Amino acid sequence: MNTTQNQTSYDVIISGAGPVGLFLACELALAQCSVLVLEKAGDPHSPLKQLPFGIRGLSSPTIEALYRRGLLDELEIHKRLKNPHLTAITNGPRRQVGHFAGIPFLDGNVDRSSWKYRLPGSPETSLMSEMQELEKIFARRAASLGVAILYGQAVSSFQQNADGVHVESGEQIFSGKWLVGCDGSRSIVRKLGGFEFVGTEPEFTGYTTMVDLADPEKLRPGRNLMSKGMYLQSQPGYLIMQDFDGGAFHGSGAPLTREHVQEVLRRISETHVMVTALHTATTWTDRARQATTYRNGRILLAGDAAHIHSPLGGQGLNLGLGDAMNLGWKLAATIHGFAPEDLLDTYFTERHPLGAQVLDWSRAQVAIMKPEPSARALNAIFRDLLDTRDGATYIAGRVWGIHTKYDLGGTHPFTGRSVPDFEFENGTRVGELLREGKGVLVDFDTNVELRNWAGNQKNQIRYFSGKAKDQLGLHALLVRPDGIVAWATDGEISISELEAAALY
Repeated sequence: MNTTQNQTSYDVIISGAGPVGLFLACELALAQCSVLVLEKAGDPHSPLKQLPFGIRGLSSPTIEALYRRGLLDELEIHKRLKNPHLTAITNGPRRQVGHFAGIPFLDGNVDRSSWKYRLPGSPETSLMSEMQELEKIFARRAASLGVAILYGQAVSSFQQNADGVHVESGEQIFSGKWLVGCDGSRSIVRKLGGFEFVGTEPEFTGYTTMVDLADPEKLRPGRNLMSKGMYLQSQPGYLIMQDFDGGAFHGSGAPLTREHVQEVLRRISETHVMVTALHTATTWTDRARQATTYRNGRILLAGDAAHIHSPLGGQGLNLGLGDAMNLGWKLAATIHGFAPEDLLDTYFTERHPLGAQVLDWSRAQVAIMKPEPSARALNAIFRDLLDTRDGATYIAGRVWGIHTKYDLGGTHPFTGRSVPDFEFENGTRVGELLREGKGVLVDFDTNVELRNWAGNQKNQIRYFSGKAKDQLGLHALLVRPDGIVAWATDGEISISELEAAALY
């Protein structure tokens, strides 16, 4: 093959123009890095992403990330769609606001007052969006920041050395300092990069379909756990099924036909419903695997390239966007020389445990959905628990990412948590201070030592002083570019402690 060396060298090459890859590109470009995104698909507008099952629930960390980058107002779908899986429980305190293993938890049972770090006026804890909407927003922002996005360019091979990475795509070779695989569950970057991908095998084949039914009244609305699996009927023609076949059909490579979908639907629903047309369909499983490291030299992984699991609860997208938010500022600081390269080690130590938790969360849901007597007994207990205030509040907090906390080694209870969205007396909010992608030192008491310290931080720390309407007892705090509190004090100011927690 005759290859052509591209003359432009980039700080970072990203494989994959899905939401994770594009959001990471935005983060890097915001920090003045040159970025190239290579996407194997020739057309970014996949039909699957435009249908109702492309809809995803966004959790609190994702919503806060969008808010802190000025992107939240660009979301439109949540304004007209609250829940794509409509059920009979829709209004008032009995409104369903989420589920665990298909078991709903209700708005009136969630005690939001117990989340003491969430201040009035904070962004929503959950919203609906879709893959296509997010990709459009991120692609538009990336382009405005100077990111180069090439479609129809699949990564076929790469070589790394001490100085950078050479990536081969088709008949072209692109050069960069770093390569990040955001190329999904079948990541070529992961496979060629020598990453170990370990975990558990699937229990079921999942089906997500858009069909025409001759007799839809034969199917009950909502999620239905049956003796041989689960089916969900919500919007007209929108069907999800789980067939506990050990993932056999998904892995078989057999064609997904109308006849096959009808056979599975009839068997699981225990009806003779007739599928008259199959418009679009995809299969998936609950295979749960995670890379044992997220970095190999100058090669990094994020999103589904680093971890895969069942989409139950929709946490995969949120987990991947969290990877991008965490990695972006750290990789940029390394590239610009603001931080030593071992800052990148914290990307793995912070994100890998959260990924492992989500994989176990997914496995737990599958365990109580199996068509077995023991699983059904556990399912009944969980139904009782989720219909209590404590149970619903705990599950909601986990599903929405309210309790996400990194172990940063600090002793203050705020350290490692998402910064509360303090509102200052002049109307400014902390989230707005993070729009530039820099860290922020918030000084509630206008301390001269803190202002001087911030002024010596290579213009990477923004200093802001002022009284907040509710300071939660704090005197000052240092916020990372991703909105995580690195240092906080409600007592005397210690510059040495601040230095120890410094970002760079």
